[in-house]
Amino acid sequence: MQPILRTRESRRDYDDIWYYIALRDVAAADRLILHFDATLQTIVTAPQIGRKADELGANLHCFPVGNYLLFYRPIEDGIELIRVLHGVRDITPEYFVEN
Repeated sequence: MQPILRTRESRRDYDDIWYYIALRDVAAADRLILHFDATLQTIVTAPQIGRKADELGANLHCFPVGNYLLFYRPIEDGIELIRVLHGVRDITPEYFVEN
């Protein structure tokens, strides 16, 4: 099984997204998180399928899931999930600066 590494920011994004949606519908929040995870399993088998987003960060790729964007970097034998952001945001390179 190929690894999917997750940054602290991407874990926080997951939590924030789940909580925001769960305030209205816990089952919908759970389904979205499962959809993210299933999409990541697809991406890890073919990491180049996402759109290159070098304007936001070195070797960064982006893949849409509903209204959200999964930002990741291909790594040896897997991917690193960097952020999960809503697509309506004004996404700038500052979102990808490591703290």
